[in-house]
Amino acid sequence: MKKLSLMIVAVVLLFACAVPKTVQESKKILKGYWTLDEISYSEAGTFTVTIFNDTSRECFEGTTWRFIPNNNSGVYTVNNGNCPTGDRDFIFSIQEMNKETGLYDFLLKPTSAKHKSEDNKGFRVRLAQLNDNSMRWEQTVSLDGKPFKITMKFSKTE
Repeated sequence: MKKLSLMIVAVVLLFACAVPKTVQESKKILKGYWTLDEISYSEAGTFTVTIFNDTSRECFEGTTWRFIPNNNSGVYTVNNGNCPTGDRDFIFSIQEMNKETGLYDFLLKPTSAKHKSEDNKGFRVRLAQLNDNSMRWEQTVSLDGKPFKITMKFSKTE
C-alpha cells in the first residue's frame, strides 16, 4: 500500500511539473528563422520608442530572428545600415497564460553570446498569435499613465 501511495504521489508531481502540451507545440512551431516585418502602436502619432532597451522601431523592422527551443535561446540580427547593426543574443520562455483562450506570455531576456544576462532583466510580451507562417507579439507599456500597446508581426522564413 505504501508503494502504491508513493507511486501516485510521483505521478501527480510529474504531471504537475510537466510542460503543457500547448507550450510544447508552440515551441515546435517557433523553431527556426523569422523576420520582424512590422511594428505598430495602438495610438496614432509619432513616438520615440526603444524596443527591448535596444533600438528604435525603424531599426527593429526587418530584423531576422532565430529561435532554438531545445535550449530556449536565440539571436536576432539588426540589418538596417542606419542603425547599430549586428547580432543580439537572448533566452526566452513561453508561459501558458489561459487554457481557454490559448494566449501565452513570452519572456525574452537579452544575454551575452554565452547566455549570461548582465542585469537579469527581461521583457514580457503576449504571444497573441502563432502558426506555421506568422506570429504576433503584443507588449503593453504605459504612456502618460495609460496603456499603450506595441504590436510586432513576424513571418517565418525557414
